[in-house]
Amino acid sequence: MTSQAITAILLDIEGTTTPIDFVYKVLFPYARSHVSEYLSANLVSREIRIDIEGLVAENEEDRRRGLDPPSIDRLSYQIELDRLVSYVHWLMDHDRKTTPLKSIQGKIWQLGYLRGELRGQVFEDVPRAFERWRSQDRQINIYSSGSLLAQKLLFSHTDAGDLTPFISNYFDTNIGGKKEAESYRRIAAAIQQSPDKIFFVSDTLEELQSAAETGFDVAMCVRPGNEAQTPPPRMNVINTFDEIPA
Repeated sequence: MTSQAITAILLDIEGTTTPIDFVYKVLFPYARSHVSEYLSANLVSREIRIDIEGLVAENEEDRRRGLDPPSIDRLSYQIELDRLVSYVHWLMDHDRKTTPLKSIQGKIWQLGYLRGELRGQVFEDVPRAFERWRSQDRQINIYSSGSLLAQKLLFSHTDAGDLTPFISNYFDTNIGGKKEAESYRRIAAAIQQSPDKIFFVSDTLEELQSAAETGFDVAMCVRPGNEAQTPPPRMNVINTFDEIPA
């Protein structure tokens, strides 16, 4: 790792800063169990209407492709809450990373955090690394398929306290897919850093390869519960952020 040249850190969340079990066994089930309640109470909200329009368009595309999702009728979805909820559940079952779904999940989680029913989780080395990188004047950025709201909520409600003061920027799928090289070019431009000065850490090989293609320095993060992957021989592999050189 060419650590002295690095001026910005870009971090994935799931399996990198945060245990996968927290995402799949806490956040996702919470959102799933509260979809009906949340949509029913907020159907008149302009923000939710935008999310629903996105879901309707996605549903039409899924049906066109023959994927057989629960259908939403564009003319009547406003009153067919059960169908809308069924489609959201279907998207969750297929682990979709689409913007409308992630937006709705983030809003549900916001209620959970406000009610004290959710608390963000990060690995114990994360707060320590954030303090170290800040002392080195390295910019810390987050890139996740979760919405910007969901990202900020997680880092502002951790057992280690509010970690958002350490974080400069958040990116979600609005910047592009995490397995697309163009997304990393856009991030480099957005944070005004040369790609070769950005260090990206993720648990997903395809994301790392796309970032490396753009010129980022990268490291695969191997955490408890992560899916086993075989990185290329020259790719950096770490188990904690403590292994990233000062």
